[in-house]
Amino acid sequence: MEVTPVTLEGEHVRLEPLSAAHEESLNVAAADGELWNSTVTIVPGRDTMANYIAAALDAQAQQRELPFVIIRKPTGQVVGTTRFYFIEHEYRTVEIGYTWLAASVQRSEVNTEAKLLLLTHAFEHWRCIRVALVTDVLNQQSQRAILRLGAKEEGILRNHMLMPGGRYRDSVLFSIIESEWPDVKARLATRLEQNA
Repeated sequence: MEVTPVTLEGEHVRLEPLSAAHEESLNVAAADGELWNSTVTIVPGRDTMANYIAAALDAQAQQRELPFVIIRKPTGQVVGTTRFYFIEHEYRTVEIGYTWLAASVQRSEVNTEAKLLLLTHAFEHWRCIRVALVTDVLNQQSQRAILRLGAKEEGILRNHMLMPGGRYRDSVLFSIIESEWPDVKARLATRLEQNA
C-alpha cells in the first residue's frame, strides 16, 4: 500500500490532497452550518483549523493517514474534508473518517461520490481486504449514511474517545470487506445515477 498524495476525481466531486493552503477554504466550509458547534463530531473552528491540518499532514508524513479536501466540481468550492487513517500496510486494512461537510451539501451526491472514490481507491488500488468506518453512537445521521453505503454494523466501542467537552464517546463500528465491495460499488453507482 503506497500512501502518497493522490487526486481522486468523479463526476460531482474531486478529492485533492489536503495542504496548509486549504485553511481558509475549510474555514468557510465549516462556517456553513457552524459545524464546530456539533456535539457528535469534531470539526475545527477558525482558531484550531491550522493545527487540525498540521496534525493530518504530520500523520501523512508518517504514512499513517492520507487526508483530502472535498471539492464540489460544479462550483470549484471546497465543501469539506475526509481521510484514510489507521492505515495498516501489513494487514491491508484502513479506516475512512474525519469526514465533515458544509451543511449546504449534506445529504447530497457529494458524500456518496466521495465515499465511492475512497472505497474504490482502497479496494482496487491498495487491494484492501477491509475498510472500516466509525461514528459517534449519538450521531444518527452519520450512522444512516454509513448504512446506506452498504457497510455492516459490527458493534459499539465503549468509551472510545474523549470529546472536547469532556463527554466519553461510545462509537459505532462499521465495515465493508473485500467480498462485499462489488455489491457496495454497484449500489453507490446506482445512487449517483438516481441523484443525477
